Parts: sequence; C-alpha cells; structure tokens
Amino acid sequence: MGKAQGRQARRETRGLLRYEHRSQPVASRRAFFRRVALHGGVTVAWLGFSLLVGTMGYCETESMSWLDGLLNASMILTGMGPVSPLRTTAGKLFASGYALYSGVVFVASAGLLVAPFLHRLMHKVHLDEDDVS
Repeated sequence: MGKAQGRQARRETRGLLRYEHRSQPVASRRAFFRRVALHGGVTVAWLGFSLLVGTMGYCETESMSWLDGLLNASMILTGMGPVSPLRTTAGKLFASGYALYSGVVFVASAGLLVAPFLHRLMHKVHLDEDDVS
C-alpha cells in the first residue's frame, strides 16, 4: 500500500463510527467491512454489558442464582419477559427499569447494526443523483 492509499485508509476510518461526507467518494470495501465489524463489536459489547447489569440486578434484588438471573435478564433483554415470578418490591422496580432500558437497547442496537449498510446505500444513491444532474 502506497503512502497516498495509507492516508486515504486512515482518513476513511478516523474516529469511532464516523462516515464519509457526501462530497467524498464511497469508502473502499475494506473500510466498509471494517466499519461493519466495528459496529458489530460495539453492539456485542453493549449487549454484553447490559446482560451483565441485568444478571447482577436480578441476583441482588431477587436473590437468584447467577444462572436464573442470566435467564431472566436474557429474556427481558430480548423482549420476552421474565421467567421467574418476582417476589420483592426491589426486584419488581428493577425489572421495570431494566425492561424500559432493554427496549431502548434493542432498538438502538438494531439501528447500529443496520447503519453502515444504509449509509453506503444512501451514499451511492446520492452519488448517482449527482452524476445525472
């Protein structure tokens, strides 16, 4: 890779989750796949952190084993609802807050995974419009 190509590759991937401007050319396939992998990694880390918080919350508020806490947190995070009945006020309050948080995480993580593909599509369509006019 020459110096010019190396500078271009660094420019394309500078900053976390950055995209090229509409006046810039479409990112190379390599930069695009790197972006997709980065978005996937951020999403997996975010979901893992959320699952950890949920598991710990159920273990603390409902005195569940870590496996039961993990099961309940997983079910809430995926929108299925809790498996075990909640017995304590603290557990019910935690489950309510965690369910609201999980809804936001689900929608945001789906958007984060789809964003590179939509951006590339919109960028190409926009470039095609510029060629016509």
